[in-house]
Amino acid sequence: MPNLMDMTPEQIARQLEINAIAQQNDAFRKYPHADESIGRWVITRAVNEKGPGFVLACIAAVRAYEAFTEDADPYGERAMGSFEIEGETVWFKIDLYDAAYEYGSPAPADVTKTRRVLTILFPSDY
Repeated sequence: MPNLMDMTPEQIARQLEINAIAQQNDAFRKYPHADESIGRWVITRAVNEKGPGFVLACIAAVRAYEAFTEDADPYGERAMGSFEIEGETVWFKIDLYDAAYEYGSPAPADVTKTRRVLTILFPSDY
């Protein structure tokens, strides 16, 4: 986190929002469950076609993922990563939607107004 003493009030507010989003994304990624009031996990058809063992390995890799880089996660929200499974590069991406899953969230750091969708995909699916 940048030094707060060197930041404007607006920059501090944005950094606090980013930190909240990152913590929420981590919790959603590490502890998935079927409560759609929080979010959904989606596996693309191409990943699913690799079979249940591959899919389970991807889910385990997403849950354990900690290798966030500025290239893949430039805003620090811990929303995207990549890893290798059985020689295949796999990505995951967390998108933030409104409560109806129709549009982007109006307040991404507010869990009452935000639903997460975590997608596991191949780069070719993008």
